[in-house]
Amino acid sequence: MRTIDLRGRRLSTRELLAAVPRAAAARAEALEVAARVVADVRDRGETSLREQAEKFDGVSGHAIRVPEAHLVEAEAALDHTRRAALTEAIRRVREGSAAQVPDPRTTQIGPGARIVQRWQPVTRAGVYVPGGKAVYPSSVVMNVVAAQVAGVSDVALASPAQRDHDGRVHPTILAAARLLGVDEVYAIGGAGAIAALAYGVPEIGLEPVDTVTGPGNNFVAAAKRAVAGAVGVDSEAGATEILILADDSAQPRLVAADLISQAEHDEQAAAVLVTDSEELAARVADEVHSASSATLHAERIAVALSGPQSAIVLVDDLDEAVAFSNAYAPEHLELHTAGADALAQRCVNAGAIFVGDHTPVSLGDYLAGSNHVLPTSGQARYAAGLGAYTFLRPQQVVEYDRAALQEVAAHIVTLADAEVLPAHGEAVQARFDEV
Repeated sequence: MRTIDLRGRRLSTRELLAAVPRAAAARAEALEVAARVVADVRDRGETSLREQAEKFDGVSGHAIRVPEAHLVEAEAALDHTRRAALTEAIRRVREGSAAQVPDPRTTQIGPGARIVQRWQPVTRAGVYVPGGKAVYPSSVVMNVVAAQVAGVSDVALASPAQRDHDGRVHPTILAAARLLGVDEVYAIGGAGAIAALAYGVPEIGLEPVDTVTGPGNNFVAAAKRAVAGAVGVDSEAGATEILILADDSAQPRLVAADLISQAEHDEQAAAVLVTDSEELAARVADEVHSASSATLHAERIAVALSGPQSAIVLVDDLDEAVAFSNAYAPEHLELHTAGADALAQRCVNAGAIFVGDHTPVSLGDYLAGSNHVLPTSGQARYAAGLGAYTFLRPQQVVEYDRAALQEVAAHIVTLADAEVLPAHGEAVQARFDEV
């Protein structure tokens, strides 16, 4: 990992972001490719999906709509330890998601005048579970549980067809779906899956959904942008990111392990350490070098950690470290500092924050009870991670009786006239005209 020394300099937000650039060229390419894929699926449906499966997944002639027998078979074959882990993850995420559903609230504006604020779930959700470089049953849990807790009645799941499994969706993905009662599953991957969920594919019985969610690579994230407006989407959860704020109290071995754990996902993964300790920076660099070469995905990790999106950043103090983090707005933020609880209050731009030595991002990926589908590419400045609220729409129900309307009728007419919309006022006056 390269080291960037920002000490002795007071940088603007733009300058801080330029210090550790994200892979803008890769995202631009992904947007262009994803837009073409989305349009092709929208226009040619199943034909386009089968061509993509052969090109990107190396499969053909497979059942795109997963037969129920495949789901039953996958659940029956699920190892008991994996079943226990998935069951516990489901329980924890369900409990954590329940806090995200607001209760209805009635506001009495005046006598006979009230507004009910309620949150309505979408009717149909489409969730995407990636399956390229790894298998993610945990993403099945994160997406489906959040939708179910919100009250979504109809969930469709898409995940890539696997060449090593005769064109089927990976059996662990199918087993997780079965455990959650999802029986509408499609063997579709990448940007094509996002398009298929958004626009529907009549030939395979796939009806359009109202909201599409789920993590994926940059092409999946770009496809969400392409279908936004046709359907609701969650944040663009693209290539993963971790930013660690650490001082001289941090344990270099743990910091290095957490940087490596996220670099394991993808060559475009971003791993950033920001610290005011030159000694810690050097020790973490040594730990990363020695530990990463011994892991299963050493080659992939090496590419991610040596890329321009990854770095060790030296700053003057923790105030500058917080400023850097808030400018960068990471997907995952870990705090390995003295007084980390207080520091967390100042870190306002992050998809999720992990506080202390015993709260690694890996915990959030699986069993913290939080959701691991989080905004990337700086979108944590304005976007939230996936939750039950993703599938909810705030809706106001307004009810006035005659006396309550009469009390404000003259004001309505005045404002309608001011906007040269007299029919608005006339619609109110009609309620009080003698028939």
